[in-house]
Amino acid sequence: MSFAEQIADDLVALGVSGDGVLVVHTAFSSFGGRAGAPSDLIAALRLAAGAGGTVVMPSMSDDDEHPFDPRSTPCAGMGIVADTFWRMPGVNRSDSPHAFAAVGPHAAEITAPHPVDVPHGLDSPVGRAYDLDAEVLLLGVGHDANTTVHLAENVAGVRYKLPKYATFIHDGQLVRHHYREIDHCCANFALLDSWLEARGHQQRGFIAGAPARLASARDIVAAALDQLRENETVFLHPRGVCSECDEARASMEQ
Repeated sequence: MSFAEQIADDLVALGVSGDGVLVVHTAFSSFGGRAGAPSDLIAALRLAAGAGGTVVMPSMSDDDEHPFDPRSTPCAGMGIVADTFWRMPGVNRSDSPHAFAAVGPHAAEITAPHPVDVPHGLDSPVGRAYDLDAEVLLLGVGHDANTTVHLAENVAGVRYKLPKYATFIHDGQLVRHHYREIDHCCANFALLDSWLEARGHQQRGFIAGAPARLASARDIVAAALDQLRENETVFLHPRGVCSECDEARASMEQ
């Protein structure tokens, strides 16, 4: 049995249902060489998702200074698996600095144009995956890497937003577009583990030696929204603990 086939079987055993939308965040280093090459892991994800499934990965740029080009701009900050995925034949990639890539029946819908100003709102790849009742798979990473939690923050209307910019070519001219984006250290997204597991809404296990978490996007958003509606700053560290969260708190007073 190949790496891809074995891993696919393990993913199905974890609970990946197949023939739906599967949003994947992963750190390839967590496998310690036990998953073959990045292409083997991607093949496994596609096998587990099934012929009718759509695999989705973050594909955003690390560069705010230069215009994003979906055909050439790397996404190294998202890891080697994500940076391999968008380059593969048949994979769609959205034309945005906040890009996602996808392959499968819903790929074009998920990666259709989306606004820069709200990177992880309902009208974004992660929002569209949520509408399609996606599963979220975290391989070797925790919820601090889970962009679906940012969707919950947007739906909740949190007020902490920091100034950002993105660069475009418009009418042949280089344009810097300024906006405000939800941003903080995200370490407290780890709270989702206890919130989801208290409801029986998260499966955990190991895939090729790497810790794995699986939950539906709708369950993740629902669990986060319940907490955010009680305490808007539940994901921010107390003042003086974390400079990123201090900046986020300060933005609420501007």
